[in-house]
Amino acid sequence: QVHLVESGGGSVQVGGSLRLTCTASENNYRDAYVSWFRQAPGKEREAVASIYISIGRLLYHDSVKGRFTISQDKPKNTVYLEMDNLKPEDTTMYYCAMGRGPVWNWYGGGGFAANKVIYWGQGTQVTVSS
Repeated sequence: QVHLVESGGGSVQVGGSLRLTCTASENNYRDAYVSWFRQAPGKEREAVASIYISIGRLLYHDSVKGRFTISQDKPKNTVYLEMDNLKPEDTTMYYCAMGRGPVWNWYGGGGFAANKVIYWGQGTQVTVSS
């Protein structure tokens, strides 16, 4: 059982920045990836960024390209989501998630599929005000 703990959410004004942190209790898997999802009330959970841990390849949703950056500190089992130029529509709960699978599957959409996630964090709230 892997436990994921998020931190770093909060309230900022439009154009501001936040950095979310996701720390895993362990990661002994060679085929693991970590994705950040968000879910607004009444909407489906959507992935915004993902990183394939062993090789460091990255994926971004079009809505956050150029504004969000996902990165990792492998020795610390930690993944970050740097969010810049935040907009009101970025306001919602953000969840860290871990899944497993071959990189070709991750790259082909698996990394953004909520139903492929094995472990979820508890979520952290991000609020962007104008």
